[in-house]
Amino acid sequence: MVRSIDWVDGKVVILDQTKLPFDVSYIPCDDYRTVAECIRTLRVRGAPAIGIAAAMGIALACQNVTARTYRQLRSALEPVFGEMLSTRPTAVNIRWAVERMKRLLSNHRHLPVEDLKELAIEESRRIRDEDIAVNRAIGQWGAQFIKDGDTILTHCNAGSLATGGYGTATAPLLVARDQGKRIRVIASETRPLLQGARLTAWELAQEEIPVSIVTDNSAGWLLHRGEIDLVIVGTDRTVRNGDVANKIGTYSLAVLCRENKVPFYVAAPLSSIDFSIPSGEHIPLEERSPEEVTTVLGRCPIAPPGVPARNIAFDVTPHRYITAIITERGAFRPKDIKKLARSVPVDDIRMRA
Repeated sequence: MVRSIDWVDGKVVILDQTKLPFDVSYIPCDDYRTVAECIRTLRVRGAPAIGIAAAMGIALACQNVTARTYRQLRSALEPVFGEMLSTRPTAVNIRWAVERMKRLLSNHRHLPVEDLKELAIEESRRIRDEDIAVNRAIGQWGAQFIKDGDTILTHCNAGSLATGGYGTATAPLLVARDQGKRIRVIASETRPLLQGARLTAWELAQEEIPVSIVTDNSAGWLLHRGEIDLVIVGTDRTVRNGDVANKIGTYSLAVLCRENKVPFYVAAPLSSIDFSIPSGEHIPLEERSPEEVTTVLGRCPIAPPGVPARNIAFDVTPHRYITAIITERGAFRPKDIKKLARSVPVDDIRMRA
């Protein structure tokens, strides 16, 4: 299992995903600003993984604060919370992690500051370990939709690299493989940063799951020809009515699946569901530097100088195009996802900022 982020010897250690698959190297972070920059520059990416990174960045900041009381510690951490929240606007996991770390400190405010610092480290590790358990549960629920001999299309990367480990959209693939089902995976390249080609294909090859890569604009034709049996994607934010924000191109895939009568599934841990937002039109969608579009990975120019470009990082898939949303508590029709809000502890429900 690939681990994208860890706490080692008092530092947050991040696998630099911008260098994969050609270079496997790690960034040791001894300052929360370095963690925030790793999130902002996609050195660590994927909704669950950046939530874990935010929590570990806060724990790291705690260690470097000189404070004698809870009030002083909390005051010193306010800029840290703001820095983490400013890194990536679409994935709800960062806000979820920040709020969880705030609650931890508040609930134990009577303890000495040194104890609070240790609790922060323990909580950030617990968030990572819980995420791995959640992903395994998603895998068990999702594998039921995969039959022996199926070909599954994925988009972007929702594997171990994007989580604490095991992955969300890849979890059903791993469980199906372990159940003895013969499967094949097609990874769309995912322009402009090629997370499907660079990351998903690399991960699945490590797991010895047969995988091939196609250009993003090949999916419709493959679906039309009956070469794909189902599509499984991850999510950066799912909202109360079942609309889903995910990597740009997800909406197009969902529409193509509907046209060609191919099931379209979303793997969504509860930490990525924002029950405070009624529909997808209210989800903030990140736009990134045009340079990511006009060059290949920032190195080779592929467009005429001076021609403008837009780099829309996410889109929203309306719930009507989604066959089921797979969570750690089961698979649900999108219209039923709001019922989960009643069964989730109040502290775990996403609140409005």
